[in-house]
Amino acid sequence: YRAIHEMTKKSKLIVEAYYGKAPAHSYFQGCSGGGQQALAEAQRYPADYDGIIAGAPANFPTRMWPGEVWPAFVTHRSKAYEIPLEKLPLIHEAAVKACDALDGEQDGLIEDPRQCNFDPAVLQCKGADAKDCLTAQQVDSVKKIYDGLRDPTTGELFWPGYEPGSELDWPGHIGEPFVIPLSYFKYMVFNNPDWDWKTFDFTDPKDFAILYDADARYGPILNATDPDLTAFRLLGGKLILWHGWADQNIAPRNTINYYNSVVEDVGSEAEAQKFVRLFMIPGVGHCRGGEGPDTFDMVSALEQWVEKGVAPDMVIATKIKDGKPAFSRPLCPYPQTIEYKGSGSMNDAANFVCGKPK
Repeated sequence: YRAIHEMTKKSKLIVEAYYGKAPAHSYFQGCSGGGQQALAEAQRYPADYDGIIAGAPANFPTRMWPGEVWPAFVTHRSKAYEIPLEKLPLIHEAAVKACDALDGEQDGLIEDPRQCNFDPAVLQCKGADAKDCLTAQQVDSVKKIYDGLRDPTTGELFWPGYEPGSELDWPGHIGEPFVIPLSYFKYMVFNNPDWDWKTFDFTDPKDFAILYDADARYGPILNATDPDLTAFRLLGGKLILWHGWADQNIAPRNTINYYNSVVEDVGSEAEAQKFVRLFMIPGVGHCRGGEGPDTFDMVSALEQWVEKGVAPDMVIATKIKDGKPAFSRPLCPYPQTIEYKGSGSMNDAANFVCGKPK
């Protein structure tokens, strides 16, 4: 974590040497691993930046990396539990159909998957396996991926699962596990470059205990989960968090959990929102992509907040298709939700408002 801090100090010296004066304001923006760096800066070096944007932050890697291997484990218990890639659109369409209109808008997006009670068992084959249905074992795999990684003894959630609506981006996670979590296991957890992930059993309490041990050993170095941002807040720092609900790499609920921990530490949401805002974006994947509006300007919103005291009560996001704007939506500070006014084009953000939490 110290690398970003050292880079920041040296960069400010270079700026001052070249321009003859120090920068009036300094900002940091990062997504994924960059989001982890962003939060580490706010927590460990609060004087480095006046404003910070942390998108889809990978700020809890000692839990996240095992959680990223979980879908591969689930689908490799035996050949029967594998989910054919050609069936992912089937699952995705059924999930969206079941949950799209829960927010009162039939727009092809699941605004808040936590409100979605989609049961993949509705797709279970009545007879033999076919392209338009799931076997009982495939249904079980989908359920376990949604549910997340749990302690096999207590049932406690270790890392949240993927959300309904994210299925189209599962191919990189239900085959061989992603290389980064595999490297964590090989070179840190087991110190064995030849370690085979298929030898690890997430349902075995003895194996699972290894995850807790690694969490305790490496968490203080790798994680950026400290909710105490007092120093950053007292220095006037502003923090914008954002996460796409269809993220297939980092569980969106992790960012909500971190935001809630900051609220709890400060004492109230009203006080927390004086210096931190969270935006959850429907249909957007990991840092970008997906079916949701993934083009937005958080930097300008942050500048207005830091330099003029205008907090971001709404940020407009756009979906670009074939180089042209397809539709726009307002992004609302969590826990507010997006509400359609009831008239006008649903492709225009002007016809939506930020409403109370549902």
